[in-house]
Amino acid sequence: MYKRKTPVTVDCGLHLFMEVVNGKWKINLIWCIYNGIIRPGELQRKIPNATRRVLETQLKQLVSHGILVKKDYETKPPKVEYHLTELGESLIPIIKSTAKWGEENREILEKLVVN
Repeated sequence: MYKRKTPVTVDCGLHLFMEVVNGKWKINLIWCIYNGIIRPGELQRKIPNATRRVLETQLKQLVSHGILVKKDYETKPPKVEYHLTELGESLIPIIKSTAKWGEENREILEKLVVN
């Protein structure tokens, strides 16, 4: 099992926030699930640049941090769905606000980021 080399810093709210959402695909996963894409295969198709393993790892972390809940239907073939918890829902205004900032500054940011 993986053991962190550096301890988690939780001395302020920003560090806690970063601990929860830090990961290349976590915000995308939260946004997709908010928009009704709840099955792992659907998430993989929506975020094709991410490997299945990375998505599974980040989904597992979001579940362990209380952002998502995993519903496992014990059927054959296996069926799994992810849903936002109340805590996860509370991230949606923050994501919307961040997306709005990106759109408002698109012209400047694209020049800086694309190069």
